[in-house]
Amino acid sequence: MPDSGSRLPDDPDEPHTNSSDEAAGDLPAILGHNLRRLRTRQGHSLERLAKLSGVSRAMLGQIENGKSVPTISTLWKISGALGVPFARLLAAEPAQHMTVMRRDEAKVLSSSEGHFTSRALFPFDETRQVEFYELRLAPHHREVAAAHAPGTRENLIVISGVIEITVGTDRPCVLAAGDAILFDADLPHIYHNLSDTEAVIYLVMTYTTPIG
Repeated sequence: MPDSGSRLPDDPDEPHTNSSDEAAGDLPAILGHNLRRLRTRQGHSLERLAKLSGVSRAMLGQIENGKSVPTISTLWKISGALGVPFARLLAAEPAQHMTVMRRDEAKVLSSSEGHFTSRALFPFDETRQVEFYELRLAPHHREVAAAHAPGTRENLIVISGVIEITVGTDRPCVLAAGDAILFDADLPHIYHNLSDTEAVIYLVMTYTTPIG
């Protein structure tokens, strides 16, 4: 899966959230709290984490202070540098015996000026080896994703639209609605919507060891 607050110089995408007012208002504080907790737990200064992640110290400081929600690609850089799953940065509340995730309360992250969005379809609350997302791509949008942690795999099914998937240096694969694919996500990969309408993908991401 690829790589929203005020726009900062080192972030080429216009940050966005697309959720209810309450959920959107909570997201910067949740991200800031989690980033500061994970960074300090690992003994990193802002300067060291900036070097490890390739995200500027200024951007990291903005996130920790709850003043910016970064793009998906920036969150992937940070989670990769910290060695934690992407979802851990978004975790909010303890697990319940049953969790309902309302669409209008979802915390939706976007990049590429809103042309690519990601909505988690699972709670960010427990050790897991699997994550489940809904991805949406604007007509003809092409989203480039950096390689994830070693052993990470993505299994996706196209719900609507026609998607071209390119993994590493392999030949691109074109998928129509109902088609599914499983690939190694520890290689750079590209999602390209070939449709004239928005495309929707459901994505299951698996890890070799439990995360959380």
